[in-house]
Amino acid sequence: MATLPVTVIPLPAPVLLPVAGSDAVFPVRRVYCVGRNYADHAIEMGHDPSREPPFFFQKNPQNLVTDGLFPYPPLSSNVHFEVELVMALKAGGNDIAVDDALNCVWGYGVGIDFTRRDLQDGLKKAGRSWEAAKAFEASAPVSPLVPAEKIGHPQQGAIWLDVNGKRKQSGDLAQMIWKLPEIVVELSKLFTLSAGDIIMTGTPAGVGPILRCDRILCAVEGVAELEVEVI
Repeated sequence: MATLPVTVIPLPAPVLLPVAGSDAVFPVRRVYCVGRNYADHAIEMGHDPSREPPFFFQKNPQNLVTDGLFPYPPLSSNVHFEVELVMALKAGGNDIAVDDALNCVWGYGVGIDFTRRDLQDGLKKAGRSWEAAKAFEASAPVSPLVPAEKIGHPQQGAIWLDVNGKRKQSGDLAQMIWKLPEIVVELSKLFTLSAGDIIMTGTPAGVGPILRCDRILCAVEGVAELEVEVI
């Protein structure tokens, strides 16, 4: 048995997501996010809803949280919710064929891409990257993952988010501009995908600000629900 090398600092803790109905966990490698993948959300953000090439950004694996708590971040006064279907990969590669794409998917969940909108707006105007607005601590709460072998690969179904019992976002997976297999295909042109990768697939219209003490409930029909408290 190979021995681990001696490290000069302690090894970082692995990022492990729970699996619904199981004691097993899903180890995370990378987190990719798809921008403006619902036409109505593209319109509300002031962009052309046509099928332009998709664009991607990343969060850090450590940004994923599963404890149901979202600490309101510093240096921002306008943080927005964005509910998303989450894909978890069991395989990957480069230049994946569209017919093979869903064979790479292990399962699904629901998550929230919290965004420091005020910081993002400033970064956009300055022509700078979005990490400070997207990849901050606890910015991606996620539900337990559900294996695709149990639920299949959802191509349609309601996706919604409530804040304090009031519906804020409501859409359908069928409204995605780039469908699930296409997302995998396009990502694999840019990156070497691998088992353990998480993909957040975009959000429908209705994004908006949160306040401390808000309670958020969101879901993807037939996949999962997620409840989050803003603290």
